[in-house]
Amino acid sequence: MRPVRREQIVRATIRCLARGGYAGLTMKKVSREAGVSQGILHYYFPGKRAILVAALEAVMADLDHRVAQAQARSGRDPRARLRALVRAALSTALEAREVWVVFVEFWGEMMHDHRLREVNAALYTRMRRLIGRLVAEGVGAGHWRRVDRAAAAAVILGLLDGVALQLTFDPGVFGVPAAARFCEEAIGRYLGGGGQRPLTESRR
Repeated sequence: MRPVRREQIVRATIRCLARGGYAGLTMKKVSREAGVSQGILHYYFPGKRAILVAALEAVMADLDHRVAQAQARSGRDPRARLRALVRAALSTALEAREVWVVFVEFWGEMMHDHRLREVNAALYTRMRRLIGRLVAEGVGAGHWRRVDRAAAAAVILGLLDGVALQLTFDPGVFGVPAAARFCEEAIGRYLGGGGQRPLTESRR
């Protein structure tokens, strides 16, 4: 019962953050949204910071799941797996907007709390490693030029963050297909060292 109740509280927190942000978040609102007493809420989470971290971990797990599903359908080619990651991350901005809203709320609080910065640093280290492995595989297979995999991963992650946030804040600017094409072409030029498009298979 305990894992189910904790998940219930975390999901309620995500909904509260999506509606009113961290500034408007209170333990009372979360307990009401989750349908639990404040005593039960405090049993799992001592305060707002702890529940914010739990919300971040939950939406990151959701994003991980989306990426894993997309990559499972893409095959073993690192170019296809990187394309799948790009499209999964961008589509989340429209299909599960609360994911990126939680990120934004967390980042705002992170600037004033070194413990939250450590949580974010660990998260980004893991994401860069994931992307870096794909880059290394593509370089090893001869698809892309030799690059510093850590630096390349940071560039790709930064690009995805920026475009996904544009989709979250102003979805009317462009749709996911156009955003994905832009990212794929930009990453392709960067990894290809020129005008090549190495994220897409060659067309005959």
